[in-house]
Amino acid sequence: MDYAIIDRYIDRLIEDTKPEAPIWNIENIRHGKAPGWNYIDGCMMTSLYSIYQSTGNKKYLDFIDSFVDYYVYEDGSIRGYELDTYNLDNINEGRILFDLYKETGKEKYNKAIELLHRQLEGQPRIAIGNFWHKKIYPNQVWLDGLYMAQVFSARYAGERAGGDFSDVANQFANVYEHMYDREKRLYYHGWDYSKSAFWADKQTGLSKSFWLRADGWYTVGLIDAISYITDEEVKAKLSEIFRTTIEGLEQYIDPQGHMFYQVIDQGGREGNYLETSGSAMIAYAMMKGARLGIVDKRFAQVGKAVFDGICAKYLSETDGKLNLGGICLVAGLGPENNRRRDGTFEYYISEPVVENDAKGTGPFVMAYTELKRII
Repeated sequence: MDYAIIDRYIDRLIEDTKPEAPIWNIENIRHGKAPGWNYIDGCMMTSLYSIYQSTGNKKYLDFIDSFVDYYVYEDGSIRGYELDTYNLDNINEGRILFDLYKETGKEKYNKAIELLHRQLEGQPRIAIGNFWHKKIYPNQVWLDGLYMAQVFSARYAGERAGGDFSDVANQFANVYEHMYDREKRLYYHGWDYSKSAFWADKQTGLSKSFWLRADGWYTVGLIDAISYITDEEVKAKLSEIFRTTIEGLEQYIDPQGHMFYQVIDQGGREGNYLETSGSAMIAYAMMKGARLGIVDKRFAQVGKAVFDGICAKYLSETDGKLNLGGICLVAGLGPENNRRRDGTFEYYISEPVVENDAKGTGPFVMAYTELKRII
């Protein structure tokens, strides 16, 4: 295919966006939320910075700086951010602050990094060390949270905390030990250490299904964290987990569509569908893992085939504008007053499917930057 159309798609996203009204934040648009710091914008900022790194085109850096500048005040406080909610999602956008501080020297970005790190210093943990996903979810570990917080933590440890990556390694390893199904070779979305949540198995504390984007979050979080870790022993330990994860996922690629299903292991089940965001995450992880020499080099082509599958099925043009479809808008577990979010197959396939949301477009652009290294 002509990959140049993807450059046009990326340009369309930033040309149609203002910091207070990003085109890719479909949840905010649908619910009329005021602009505030969030992980969805963070996905897009990270991906655009990767495009800037690969092209050297300063328009991307200028856009990122202008966007994030709107949210970070001069004293380092952040628009719409509340530390005491202890929500790991709010850490994700902090990744770009390290890059912006180096690129621009703006002290407010440095202050904002330290603010987010203070949240992690006080973040509640389960007894074996993993962060609660949010304060409102006591004793719950979600795969999403490893992506949201541990890449930031790995950067902070390497650049500001003397290279102590033990906590990062422990949190990934605990998930592998307790949330990985060795028969299915997949990770469950959530784990309630107390085994008391309505969605949790009363013997294991695990949720019921294998949601694609959750496995994608964990896989991307793992490869991105590894890329910042300088301790060779820790890197080797996490690299082995990454290899096991990627090799397990490969068997679930649909042979016709070359993508993954929303509920990964239920490909032929009525209502299930090939989903963009998780497929893009895993394609990115495969290609990056191959480039870094962590998995076999053949995974560069496996990841490329998944990316091409996304383009063939879900990248379309209407009235001269490119759109990326097949993106699950959102999914979660609970809380108690939202029992619809129960972790079942029926729940995961019931959530809205949208176009151009950054939970899909961000990983898609990140995968594209890896693809550009091999074509």
